[in-house]
Amino acid sequence: MKYYSLNHNAPNVSFQEAVIQGLATDKGLYFPETLTPLAPSFFENIENLSHEEIAFEAIKQFVGDEIPAETLKQIIAETLCFDFPLVEVENGIYSLELFHGPTMAFKDVGARFMSRCLAYFNRDSKNSKNTVLVATSGDTGGAVASGFLGVNGVDVVILYPSGKVSDIQEKQLTTLGQNIKALEVDGVFDDCQDMVKKAFLDKDLEHIHLTSANSINIARWLPQMFYFFFAYKALKAQNKPLVFSCPSGNFGNICAGIIAKKLGLPIEHFVASTNVNDTVPRFLANGIYDPKPSIATISNAMDVGNPSNFVRIQEMYQNDLEQFKKDFTSYTFTDAETLVAMKAIHNERGYIAEPHGAVGYLGLKKELQNIPNAIGVFLETAHPIKFLDVVEPTLGVTLPLPTQIESVMNKEKVSTKIKTYEELKAFLG
Repeated sequence: MKYYSLNHNAPNVSFQEAVIQGLATDKGLYFPETLTPLAPSFFENIENLSHEEIAFEAIKQFVGDEIPAETLKQIIAETLCFDFPLVEVENGIYSLELFHGPTMAFKDVGARFMSRCLAYFNRDSKNSKNTVLVATSGDTGGAVASGFLGVNGVDVVILYPSGKVSDIQEKQLTTLGQNIKALEVDGVFDDCQDMVKKAFLDKDLEHIHLTSANSINIARWLPQMFYFFFAYKALKAQNKPLVFSCPSGNFGNICAGIIAKKLGLPIEHFVASTNVNDTVPRFLANGIYDPKPSIATISNAMDVGNPSNFVRIQEMYQNDLEQFKKDFTSYTFTDAETLVAMKAIHNERGYIAEPHGAVGYLGLKKELQNIPNAIGVFLETAHPIKFLDVVEPTLGVTLPLPTQIESVMNKEKVSTKIKTYEELKAFLG
């Protein structure tokens, strides 16, 4: 499998090169040259396959022969070391819980997969190192820190916006030590992401072999399609159209879901549910892609003004807006609407949704009015404990501390404060 730059001005590269480089030399995101649909027999027999077998069939064409099959199967087994339960919240509406991994966020899947691919590619590199440089608006940092902790030949540098991630998220990315370093940026997530992109293109930093573990990296992004397959497997017997609503910030999850659909997974429709950072809903309404600076909300992981992965979605539809709209809708919701939804889900259904999941639920409810007789799934992307300051007072509950969180809360935060790209560059050296 070869990968090309979506800016179309860089050489095509192998899976390994795309993983290690992260971003193409022309600033473009990498995209696979071909998407070959899976055999109909795969879907006919999916309920008889394990999660590991499903994931292997889904991902193998993208890896090709660059990782031996048995090694790839081992990487997948280590990636999928936790459950992905579907919880029926109300009749015909399910929460797909993606927060049962080590850092209690959906990004554990991509971070674990990527770290193990990188470890395999570095297996013979005695002296050279890769530096994983990543921006986080919340959960990416903790997932990457956990996934790459102690991986030989890899240093990790995480940029996060000061005061704009939750206490638990901050602890998860600032307390591990070893090969993990955290930079606290005086700014918003978009500032962090801009610094990361600039560093990739800086000739002065070529000697430190930078790569990214944001969802711009194909090894972080592609495995996110796995859980759409798992949900289909669980719901297939109901034999109804399937609608997925993804709380969307950088649009990596929903983009991976569309890849799954392109591979043949029977998904009727996607909903990108956003907070007031509404670049994509506005684009669908007026056809003009007009990114704006991000606005802080209670669903902070979606506070993204210019979502990186949207260009990949456009590529899959050849920039044909009308074709795109057949498969895809996007709605925007305020913090006030999010809080009302959290209370309603809890009071009426006894289910605790955190702000991102509540936004996903709202988008799903809205879209299901247009698709009768469908089953709806919204992605619950992080454990409610990650958003303690919002969930507890809103719902009047006290959340027990899961063991994954308890293990980091008493550790000391270690971070370096920076304001400018020049400070980042000096830190990377």
